[in-house]
Amino acid sequence: MTDIKSPTLLYLKGGLMLAVGLLAAGLLIAEHPDLKTAVLLAVAVWGFCRAYYFVFYVIEHYIDPGYRYAGLMSFVRVSLRRK
Repeated sequence: MTDIKSPTLLYLKGGLMLAVGLLAAGLLIAEHPDLKTAVLLAVAVWGFCRAYYFVFYVIEHYIDPGYRYAGLMSFVRVSLRRK
């Protein structure tokens, strides 16, 4: 399978990912409509976003500028090989 190069398809994919996330969050909050659930969901999303930023920006720009990770599994494989 090749990489998607069409900007239109990339925007569509990004929009679909956003829709899936919003739908999942909306369903979770609809099932448990309390402040605690909403806050914990927001903290979880924020934490995962920061971890993603760390893997794909901090490591590539500050720790190992010579390697480009293809995804989270690529990062895990490289990390396990180095130990």
